[in-house]
Amino acid sequence: MKKLLLLPVFFVSLFFLVSTTHASSLPDFVGLVEEQGKAVVNISTKQKTKKMQIGHGELQMPEIPEDSPFHDFFEKFFGQMPESNGQQPSVRSLGSGFIISADGYVLTSAHVVDNADEIIVRMTDRREMVAKVIGTDKRSDVALLKVDAKGLPYLKFGKPDELKVGEWVLAIGSPFGFENTATAGIVSAKGRSLPNENYIPFIQSDVAINPGNSGGPLFNMKGEVVGINAQIYSRSGGYMGLAFSVPIDLAMQVADQLRSGGKVKRGWLGVTIQDVNRELAEALDMDKPFGALVSSVMPDSPASKSDLQVQDVIIEYNGKPVRHSSDLPFFVGRTRVGTVASIKVMRGGKSRMVNVTIGQLPESDVASLEDDQDTAEKNKAGLLGMNVRNLTNEEKKQLELDYGVLVIAVAADSAAAKAGLRKGDVILLMNKHKLHDVKGYKKAVSALKKGKSAAVLVKRGKGSQFLVLKP
Repeated sequence: MKKLLLLPVFFVSLFFLVSTTHASSLPDFVGLVEEQGKAVVNISTKQKTKKMQIGHGELQMPEIPEDSPFHDFFEKFFGQMPESNGQQPSVRSLGSGFIISADGYVLTSAHVVDNADEIIVRMTDRREMVAKVIGTDKRSDVALLKVDAKGLPYLKFGKPDELKVGEWVLAIGSPFGFENTATAGIVSAKGRSLPNENYIPFIQSDVAINPGNSGGPLFNMKGEVVGINAQIYSRSGGYMGLAFSVPIDLAMQVADQLRSGGKVKRGWLGVTIQDVNRELAEALDMDKPFGALVSSVMPDSPASKSDLQVQDVIIEYNGKPVRHSSDLPFFVGRTRVGTVASIKVMRGGKSRMVNVTIGQLPESDVASLEDDQDTAEKNKAGLLGMNVRNLTNEEKKQLELDYGVLVIAVAADSAAAKAGLRKGDVILLMNKHKLHDVKGYKKAVSALKKGKSAAVLVKRGKGSQFLVLKP
C-alpha cells in the first residue's frame, strides 16, 4: 500500500525535475536588459513638409482635433499630424540608437535621421537631448550623432566574426514607439548580401524587429553589441522572421571616419564579377564551383594596373577564402586605400598570386549606385521592378555591342521577373526601340502601356532572345 502511495509522489518529482532542467537550459536575458538597456535610446525626428507623399500621389491630411479618438491613432502610426494654426506640419519619425561613449556619441541608422530638421534623443531615465549629426553614410546605413552631455552610460562592442549560427542574440529598441522593448532570437546566417548593398555582410537573425527598431543594438549573450538593426524582410511591413543587422566592427569603421573627416573612404578593385556555377567550373577546369569570376576589368582602375585578367577566378583575398562572388566586395570595401592586397586566382586550371594596390571607390560610382537604387525603388512601385545601368566601354568591347543596358537587379514577383528577365541580362530592344543608355531605357519604359505586352530583346551569354513583358 505504501509503495502505491509513493508512485504519484515519484512522478510529480520527476515532472518538476524535467521542467527545472528545461528551464535552466534556456537563456536568461534579465541581467543583460537591466544593465545594457540604460544606454539604448529612443530617437525622434521632425521634418518640415507641406504634404504627405503616398505612392505617386499626395494626400492632404485632414485637421483632427486633439480630443478626437483618432488623433492619437494617426499620431502614433502615421507619425504626422497637421497643425491647426496653418503652419507647415512636422513629420515625427521614431527609431532607436545607442550610446557608444560617455561624452555623448550615439550610433543609429542613417535612414532614421535622413532629412531631419531636429533630432531628439530620449533616454530610459526620461532625459531628452537635442542631437546634432556628425555624419551619415547611406551605403552602410550608419549615422553618428552627438549630444551635449557627459558621464553617460555606454555600450561595449563584441566581435561579429566570432558569432555562430544558432547563437542567441537580443535586440533592444522602440518598435512602433514602444520604448526599451527587448526581443530575442538566434543568429540565422552570417555574411548575407542584399540587393544594392554589396559592401555589407549582414547578420541575419530571427529576432523580432519592427518599424522603430532601426538603429538599435543587437547583443550577444555577453551583453556586447555585435550589430546595428537595419532592415527586415517583410511582405506585410511587419516582422516575418528575417531581420538584418550591420556588423558593429564595420559600423565603427564608418563611425570613426565620420568623426575624423565626415566622409567614408572605401576600397576599390575595379572589376565586374559573377558567381561560378557548376557548368562554369567545368569549363574553367575547376574541381568545384568556388570563387568570384572576373567578367570585366574597368579601365583606369586598380585592377587594370595589375595582372588581374578577365576569366580569372578570385578564390582568396588577403588570405581569406572567397567562396561566393558576394564575399569579395566585403573584403575590398574594408581594405584601407593605398594598401597592397594579395589576391589568389585560378587561371587555366592553375592557381597564382596577383598583387593589387587598392584604390578609393570613386564618388561617381557611389552616386550612380544610389541613382540605380532610387530607380529600382520607383520601378518596383511602378511598371517593371527592374534596376539597370549603362554598359562600360570595356563591357561593350567584351560583349561586342554598341548599345544596351545591363540588368543589375530584378525585384521578386515583378513584371520583369515574370517575363524571365534576370540579373546580368543586357536589354537591347524594348518595343523596337534601341536602348543606348539608362535615359533611353526610362523613356522606353514611360511609353509602355499598363496591361499591354511589350517585346524585349535580351542578350544572355552568347545568345539573344525575345521576352514578353507585361507591365
